[in-house]
Parts: sequence; C-alpha cells; structure tokens
Amino acid sequence: MPEKNNSCVGLNEPRLVVRKFLAKPQHEGVGAIVRRSIGRFELRYFDPFLVLDEFSVTAPAGFPDHPHRGFETVTYMIQGSVTHEDFEGHKGTIGAGDLQWMTAGRGIVHSEMPSPHGTQKGLQLWVNLSSKYKMMEPKYQEISSKNIAETTKDGIKVRVIAGEALGTKSPIYTRTPTMYLDFTLDPGTHLQQPIPKPWNAFIYILEGEGIFGQSKSSATAHHLLLLGHGDGLEAWNKSTKLLRFILVGGEPLDEPLVQFGPFVMNTQEEIDQTIEDFENYTNGFEKARHWRSESGLSLDF
Repeated sequence: MPEKNNSCVGLNEPRLVVRKFLAKPQHEGVGAIVRRSIGRFELRYFDPFLVLDEFSVTAPAGFPDHPHRGFETVTYMIQGSVTHEDFEGHKGTIGAGDLQWMTAGRGIVHSEMPSPHGTQKGLQLWVNLSSKYKMMEPKYQEISSKNIAETTKDGIKVRVIAGEALGTKSPIYTRTPTMYLDFTLDPGTHLQQPIPKPWNAFIYILEGEGIFGQSKSSATAHHLLLLGHGDGLEAWNKSTKLLRFILVGGEPLDEPLVQFGPFVMNTQEEIDQTIEDFENYTNGFEKARHWRSESGLSLDF
C-alpha cells in the first residue's frame, strides 16, 4: 500500500520517544476503573500535566462530590455520557465527543456521575496552573462534539481540542499554553505535526497500532509515549486498521509543586491553607457548607 504523506509540514528535528508506559487499570472514585498514565508512581508529574486518566465507569459507580484547587480538569468523552454538577449551581451532561475544560482556580466542589445505562468512557487530563492563576475564579469552557474544530487531509483526521493542526484552530483558551489533538490515521498514512520546541509533549494511544517518533517506536492501545526534544512529531500507520491517538503538549511552568490529592499549589504552606479553607468553608469554599449533589455521596481524599 503506498504511503500517504501529510507533506504540508516539514520538521527539522522530529522528536524521539524517550519513555513508554502501559496504563494498567486501577480503581478510582467509587467503583470506577481508570487507566492512569500520568500521576502514577513512575511519572508523578510531566510539567505542566498532573494526571491523565482513561476512565471507564458504569452506574452506580462514579466520581461523587469532591473538591479541586489550583489546576484545570479537561474531560473529553469517548463513549456514553457523564453528568457534572457543582456547588455554584452549574450542571450539565457531556456526551460522546463533547469537551469540558474546567478551571478550578481558587476552588470548586463538584460531582461527575455516569448516565444510568451502559459503560461511559473518556479521558480526563489535569493541567497545572501557574501561581498567578491558582486563585482565580472558577471558569468553564464547554464545547459539544459538533462544534469541535475538525478537519481531514490525506487520510488523516484531527479533532482540535486545543491548539492548532492541519490549518484548523480550537476556540479553547488555555491559561497554561496547551495543545490537545485527537488524531485518526487511515492505514498507510504518515503524519508530521509541529510542536513548539520548549514544550513537553506526549502521545496516548486509544485504538490500533502505530509507529512514532524519530526512533520509530511501535505502540498499541493504552500506551503513553513521552516525547523528547524537537520541533514536532512524526507518526505512521503501517497497519491495516485505523490508528487513533491523542497528542498533548504544554509549556512547562517551571514552578515548585506541592500536591495533596485534589489540591495543587506551590508551597506546603499554601496546601495547609487550602485544607483549612476547605474544612472551614472559607476563601472560595463557602458554598460547600450546605451543598450536596444529587448523588448525595462524597469522596474521601
């Protein structure tokens, strides 16, 4: 089969795959299963990324009432739907292909619960915020599947969650400069995608088998590939089936990091203050005193 080349881009220094992990299933929330690749003991932090989970949840399991401070959560649904509810009165359901980009900022308490039928699957990425944004007011950016920027060229389809690819830009505003691209490659295709040189970047494979990087590393579904330095990614689908993966990159913050579960700050003193704020319903957590989601459950952390 002749190779179809996305030749509109030229890379001078394609990135190498420097580490490779298989994300194994583990329990999280209440009865939910996640494959965690970033945020596990082998890779606690990949600046600015704190966590990447591929989740699979079937009711009555889920992620009931829990807090966040100091970072953003990016939820991208693959199958089914999840209902989100928070102590500010924000409530909605995101379905297959939909995106929610939540900036927790100074504090949010919310729940994420699956629809009652079938198994719901998706990805959740935690993006750290710089010190100047950690105590900002919480914000949401939500885009339905039909409104996500998407284009196809030479057998390569991309959904642009954040950033730009194949001449298509996402409307999402990222306080920590971030790219988040969902690629599907037909058999016999070759991708060249620029990545800003100073940024950290990784690949997570959702489906199929591909060859990645200057080192031409082969990998299959549920593998995370960390990319080294360079100006972009090369990827090949030399199989007979579709290849689907996300490419995520971000500008490192290069700031101190102290994390206590769902709280991510710069110093231990700030973490201690956050715990005090949460326990006393102050400084951003005032509405948590009397709020409970419809699930009526809460998570210990």
